[in-house]
Amino acid sequence: MKRNDLLLAVLVMAIWGFNFSMIKMGVTNVHPLLATAARFSLAVIPVIFFVARPNVAWRYLVGYGFVFGVGIWGMASWSITAGLSSGLSSVLLSSNVLIGMAVGVWIFKESASVRKLIGAMLALCALAVLVSAAKGNVTVNGVILIMIAACSWTLMGVIVKASKTRQAFAFNVWGMLFAPAPLVLFAVMLHGDKIIWQGIEQWDWNTTIAVLFQAYPTTLFGYWVWNKLLIQYPLSTTAPLTLLVPVFALISGYFMYDEVLSLAQVVASVLFLIGIGLIVKPAKARSSGTSGDREVERKLAKQS
Repeated sequence: MKRNDLLLAVLVMAIWGFNFSMIKMGVTNVHPLLATAARFSLAVIPVIFFVARPNVAWRYLVGYGFVFGVGIWGMASWSITAGLSSGLSSVLLSSNVLIGMAVGVWIFKESASVRKLIGAMLALCALAVLVSAAKGNVTVNGVILIMIAACSWTLMGVIVKASKTRQAFAFNVWGMLFAPAPLVLFAVMLHGDKIIWQGIEQWDWNTTIAVLFQAYPTTLFGYWVWNKLLIQYPLSTTAPLTLLVPVFALISGYFMYDEVLSLAQVVASVLFLIGIGLIVKPAKARSSGTSGDREVERKLAKQS
């Protein structure tokens, strides 16, 4: 990866890590599904009027918007109000790598190297410790919701790759057009239309600041850069960068909300990220160019 692209990617990872604390700020008074809907509404309007629709089928835009809006950030935001700390929410969201590996092995019949299997076992053991060593920062509902978000993250990557888009910014903006409505409808289905009026009444400056941060630095800028990197570089190059997000999230959670992990959770978090790192670490290319990772990339290319 080029140096400028790497520096830009690290900046985005820092923004995304800090974003988890901003999510917590935004959902303190307003239901997370509504706050997330506001985030994507601001990210789309009025930008979409100045950006031509990307040359992809509508199904990719609709699928991306629903999975990205409801599946990932609707559930991730909800997990925080369900009792999961913002820092741990970011750590557990990284389990999308484990899910992606499982999908590849069980559904697409891909082979997994010994290194990846060791990484998966290490991450799974660490995940069990993270959840069991609760210190008031883990709940069952919170874990379920963040796991749904992790599954959705894997699906989002598949949609972006399958669309074969080369217009990262336009794809992101037009895809997000289909995020707010399902989020609002989901909230109304759960709580009735009163939830909307409660959200309006309880909206404050903290919510406004949080939503603006999520809409512009995090969503428009961050995912424009990320989708651009997905287009320019293989997943084996870009995926390891996401391991920086939990680090920045844990740091911001500590300074903004005094979120502290137990010693067991600190050790488990480190081991979890090491395990994920073993999975996403690119394999050394052989002279014959037939390494396991290259074979996987060829299979993924055929699937898309």
